[in-house]
Amino acid sequence: MIQAFTRSLAQLSDRAILVILLKVILLTLLLFAIFGVAAYFGLVWLFARVGWIDGGFAAAAAAAIIAILTGLLLFRIVAIFVLNIFSDDIVDAVERRYYPDRAETAKPPGYVIGIKMGLASAARALGYNILAAPVYILLLVTGIGVPIAFFAVNAILLGRDLQDMVAARHAADYRNLTAGSSLPKLERFVLGLVTALMLAIPFVNFLAPLLGAAMATHLVHGKKEI
Repeated sequence: MIQAFTRSLAQLSDRAILVILLKVILLTLLLFAIFGVAAYFGLVWLFARVGWIDGGFAAAAAAAIIAILTGLLLFRIVAIFVLNIFSDDIVDAVERRYYPDRAETAKPPGYVIGIKMGLASAARALGYNILAAPVYILLLVTGIGVPIAFFAVNAILLGRDLQDMVAARHAADYRNLTAGSSLPKLERFVLGLVTALMLAIPFVNFLAPLLGAAMATHLVHGKKEI
């Protein structure tokens, strides 16, 4: 795990990785900006319906606040969705540098499958966190219980997502991604936990999805080199 992390960190200086990182950041910010604009026009319409004609400034302020809060709450979901779109480029860059034989036999899944995987990932993240909400509420009295439960749930989800990004390039059928590319459950959990923790750190959270995908590539292929 430590070697996977240090290798992934070192490859951030590669031009190909930097280009992908820029794409991931820009598209993530663009999605939140689109949501903010949609919230603004929605609020303007709502204010007009209740007779507040001069509510443009209030709508803009409220939309900005909504966009920021949404970004804080949903950044992990949106970032992983965007990462799925470009995941093949990231995994390919790592494979070509460290595992050229695997890169040669890979079958890129394409952007359409990446979007499907991203939507499935977002649905799982929303669904499981909603299901876990009663547990989060019950653990509020413990003080530390909520973040522990939250990171545990999302570590499991992220570990699977990141593993699947690598497996999608080498599976005969992307709907059955675990064949030949599955990580041990504990290793997958730690991978997801490290990524989830990085996603919670401001500014580092922009690097977290890319580092997670690169780490997953090293872990999946590294075990086959032993």
